[in-house]
This record gives sequence, structure tokens and C-alpha cells, in this order.
Amino acid sequence: MRLSRHFLPVLKESPSDAQIVSHKLMLRAGLVRQTAAGIYAWLPLGQRVLRKIADIVREEQDRAGAIELLMPTLQSADLWRESGRYDAYGPEMLRITDRHDREMLYGPTNEEMITAIFRDSARSYRDLPRTLYHIQWKFRDEVRPRFGVMRGREFLMKDAYSFDLDEAGAHHSYHRMFFAYLNTFARMGLRAIPMQADTGPIGGDLSHEFIVLAPTGESEVFFDKQWEEPVSRYVVDYDDKDALMEGFYNMLAPYAATDEKRDLPKEQKIGGDLKQSRGIEVGHIFYFGEKYSKPMNLRVQGPDGSEVIPHMGSYGIGVSRLMGAIIEASHDDNGIIWPDAVAPYKVGIINMRIDDEACTAAADDLYARLQKAGVEVLYDDRDERGGAKFATMDLIGIPWQIVIGPKGIAKGVVELKRRKDGEKVELSIEDALAKVTEA
Repeated sequence: MRLSRHFLPVLKESPSDAQIVSHKLMLRAGLVRQTAAGIYAWLPLGQRVLRKIADIVREEQDRAGAIELLMPTLQSADLWRESGRYDAYGPEMLRITDRHDREMLYGPTNEEMITAIFRDSARSYRDLPRTLYHIQWKFRDEVRPRFGVMRGREFLMKDAYSFDLDEAGAHHSYHRMFFAYLNTFARMGLRAIPMQADTGPIGGDLSHEFIVLAPTGESEVFFDKQWEEPVSRYVVDYDDKDALMEGFYNMLAPYAATDEKRDLPKEQKIGGDLKQSRGIEVGHIFYFGEKYSKPMNLRVQGPDGSEVIPHMGSYGIGVSRLMGAIIEASHDDNGIIWPDAVAPYKVGIINMRIDDEACTAAADDLYARLQKAGVEVLYDDRDERGGAKFATMDLIGIPWQIVIGPKGIAKGVVELKRRKDGEKVELSIEDALAKVTEA
């Protein structure tokens, strides 16, 4: 994409109402614009990142054996009355009455709807286990929406729901999602720490949050130092129940993480293996047994012919919230530093002198060759000062920058810059092309 044809409304200064780094940078870099309190339009650059985050989430769900579907944003209040949650959920639920006086709601979550869908289709134990998921917009009417997409009212979420014949099977589904989540966040360049958590309005008796460490995080957390070590991926066999269970408990022992509401053992002191920081929740998983299947009359025939009430779990990832968490964890004074896996473009080309025929010819040729190689490239061909172009590329966080200027072209070289560490090197166009294509 040529920047001269892009819609990229960057800002020089941070808006006065933006309080945290991710909110400031998302506005300045032209990723989002607020349209109402806690509701944002996703501009082209932000939409590209959002789609890449969602794709990684989707790939890891598929790898763990979950099956994708798509449920609507609006739900019938009658479904929530079946489960008993309609009156209990609270004012965060946006309740709506349609023109026929039917009570509806803008879904904050989908336990009731997915239970009804599965209830109408599943008949026997042969239909289990199953895990179904979708990636869909949700709405929770926060009393004080703030921090941009970190605590907005409308948000994009991946929510998955598992159905098993018994508690042991449900725990296996839980363990599968546990490792799928760790791998999801690792692919985005994030080290997410699983933390035992309250179940809140979802319900149940087993729950973990996944926390990304950041100074601006909502919660104070205590964790073992092992969680600071980088990891690329956990190699697991999702069908090996015993290995998954062993890996799950080994990973959480002795102190995977806890929040400030839970007492540390008296002999534990901050220091040594125990660390303290603040963190951002990016995912939450729950096992809640028959909480929804029983009141909503979900029954299947068991192997012996008897009636069985399936055990359920639910698993959420804040897809839009993840963008803010990634920025909080990966930025500097000049702007965003996108991990390669979610960057809107892999390479940014800066033509320092569009009025110089040699520069423009070299930049145009490199742009065409990168596109042909399937590399996502943003070409700054604007009639702007070099300083403005450098500032824009740093602000929006493109991982690789190739700078083409008259002096370099006269010597047959370009400057290749790695955004993550600022390292710069002069290379021939061929070598620069090979470097970024390989990367």
C-alpha cells in the first residue's frame, strides 16, 4: 500500500483524555477513533492488526480441536431467564425491547445461546465431547469506560464453550484450552501468566485468568520468576489426557501467580523466585459443570442408555483488548513496536526524495518486488520531509524500515532498520530484499 493513498490519520500530540500508553498510541497512530463513550471505530491500520490477532486466536483454537461457528450479537431475554441469569447479571447488560415488545439484550457473553444451540442438536454421548467457539462483538455497559480499548463497552471477543459427559472429560477440555491460550499469547510475543481467579457472573468453581505483565495493569500480581523467561511455543499432545493434566499441575506449582486479594504463604517473601508486578487480563477460562446445562434442560443419552447432563466450560480471549495489551508491553518513546506476527505491515519503505528520479525508481522497484514476494509493505511516497516520514514509521511500529536516499543510491545501498532495537545497516537492495523476505 502506498501511504499517499492510505487512510492513516496520525496525530502529533496525544489527546488530553487518553490516560495510558496504549490509548495514547492507538489514537496517535491512527488505529482507532472514539465514536461514543467506550465505543471505537477501527480504522484501516487498526483493523489489519485486529484481524491478525483474531487469525492467531482462530488458528490455535482450531489446533486444539475447537470448531468455529458464529452467533448473533442480539439475544432473547427468554434464554437468560432459562438459566436464571437475566435478573442477576446486573446493569452491565444492555437490555432492549424490539418493535413487537420482545425483550432482547446485546450479548455480553454466550453461555445461554450456545447451550440452547447444542441442546437442540445433541442426542447421545456420541455427540460429545465438543468445543465450539466464535469471534464476535460483545457489549457490557461499563459505568466508567476508560483506558481506550482496555475497558471499553463494545469489544471483540473469542468465546469458546466445551461440552463433556462428565467432570473428568470437562477437565481435559479445560487443560486443552489452558495450553492453547499459552500458545496463542506466545505467538503474539506475549508472556502470559495463568492466575487462579474468581468466576464472577459466569459461575463455576475452577477458573484462571491470563495476565500480561505491564506497569499500567489493573491488578497487582505475584508470580514465580520462571514466568519472566521467554517461550516461543508449548509442544503438547492435546489428545494425551494424562500428559496434559501433569503439565497443567506442574506449570501451576508452586506459585504460578496470585493477585493481591489472596494471601501469600507466611514464609514467602518478595524476592528470590517470587516477583511482584502489575498485569493486564487478556484471557479467562472457566469450568462450571452443570450450571447452564441443568436448568436449560440439556440432556443426552449416555453409553448405558441412561440420561446424562453434560458438563460445560467457557473460555474467553479479549481480541480487541489484546491490541492494547501488546502495545503496553511493546513500545518506546517514539511509538509502537509491533511483534512481527501481528504487525499491520512487515516492511516500511521510506523514499527520502520523491523528486529524485533514481530514488523513486529504486523505491518503486523495491515496492513491486516485495509485493510480488508476498511481503506486506507500506510505501511512504508522500511529498513530506524525511523527519516526518521517520516519525510516522516509528509511531506506527512497522518491524522493518528500508530508507532510500540519493547518497545511498549513488553508492548502490539502502539503509535497513529494525524497529525493535533500532539497529541500522547499509545493504545493497538485493541483500535488503533477501533479509526482509527471509524474516
